[in-house]
Amino acid sequence: MKLPFSPGIFGMALLGIVFGAAGAETNQAGAYATGRYRNLFAEAGHSEKEIRLKVDAAFEQLFHGNPETQAVYYAAGSNSNGPLAYTTDIKHNDVRTEGLSYGMIIAVELNKKAEFDALWNWSKTYLQMTQTNHPSFGFFAWQARTNGVKMSEFVAPDGEEYYTMALYFAAHRWGNGKGIYNYQAEADELLSRMVHRETIAAKMPGRGGSRTITAGPLVDVDHKMILFSPSSERNKFTDPSYHLPAFYELWSRWGPEKDREFWAAAAAASRDYFSRVTHPVTALNPNYGNFDGSLLNYQTNFSYDAFRTAGNWSVDWSWWGKDVRERELSDKLQAFFESKGTNYGCQFTLDGKTLEERHAQGLVAVNAVAGLAATNPRAVKFVEELWNTPPPDGLERYYEGLLYMMSLLHCSGEFRILMPQ
Repeated sequence: MKLPFSPGIFGMALLGIVFGAAGAETNQAGAYATGRYRNLFAEAGHSEKEIRLKVDAAFEQLFHGNPETQAVYYAAGSNSNGPLAYTTDIKHNDVRTEGLSYGMIIAVELNKKAEFDALWNWSKTYLQMTQTNHPSFGFFAWQARTNGVKMSEFVAPDGEEYYTMALYFAAHRWGNGKGIYNYQAEADELLSRMVHRETIAAKMPGRGGSRTITAGPLVDVDHKMILFSPSSERNKFTDPSYHLPAFYELWSRWGPEKDREFWAAAAAASRDYFSRVTHPVTALNPNYGNFDGSLLNYQTNFSYDAFRTAGNWSVDWSWWGKDVRERELSDKLQAFFESKGTNYGCQFTLDGKTLEERHAQGLVAVNAVAGLAATNPRAVKFVEELWNTPPPDGLERYYEGLLYMMSLLHCSGEFRILMPQ
């Protein structure tokens, strides 16, 4: 539906009612079946031209803007596989699989093959663990310096999840090339390892001397959930923001045949987990949690990782429309943030006490994405706040900026399932 007018305050309220009802009807099947993606900005009265300009300007700033104050994407020479580039966490002066894989999925959604390939080449060149006797073998070291020297040899599984999804989308958008650019083969191999990689134990250096570390796949097969870390250094638990049922549904259709039932079950498990790990009133979730949804005794607040979770359940509703509880969660979450006023903070206790006052642009962005599942007219307020928020720059522009960019794509209906040709 295309709006021929700017709705104003009364129209925005009416618009929320109309589109809440329409969304409920459309999402019984979801975008995977219908091919229709909601454009929350257009629903709020913004023109196609305005939306296109906003999305393109944000990408140009974050990927090709002033390297001192705006960009998070940096060219880094070339090797036999072609150009290299990385995304960097400006604040901590490092490179993370989180940001590399986010950059890749943004690039494939916007048909930016050069940037995609350069990020993938950097990831494969510097971060993939190729030593067959290493506990992280076959996966990617989560953190490195900008020169490629690893700072950690352990795995953060959200990177592998986004790498996998980005690679499948690339295979469908551009077709497969040779070597590391055979996107389908790379995705299949990585996805299979996430479930089946054998357990490997090896001595690893540490501050107190070497110690034996054991690690295996990136999922807990019994609970059908992604792990925060596969390393034996930690007890096994999960991170709610790592749960991506919208992706798992695709892997249950496109991934290796032997694991398709697992990924379908994982999608259902994640949807149920969202309802168990969130606060019953605020819908805030902790950074980490046990598989049953109970809290870890040292991580009981809503913090930076947790920003992303509402986006995960809302996109899942938008694409698949399988669990109405995701709509209830978005309504609760937006009601909570509405109650905190227009300049709410970014870290909270789960029952809503403010722990940090900074009004983080990344959280503003994801709260707008929650509108994909919300039913209450207040959702338009959050979409408008994102619209009026400039692309992040300065010290916080890495995490805030990549969440912002992905949220622009989601809210403009441009973050789409790229289907096989």
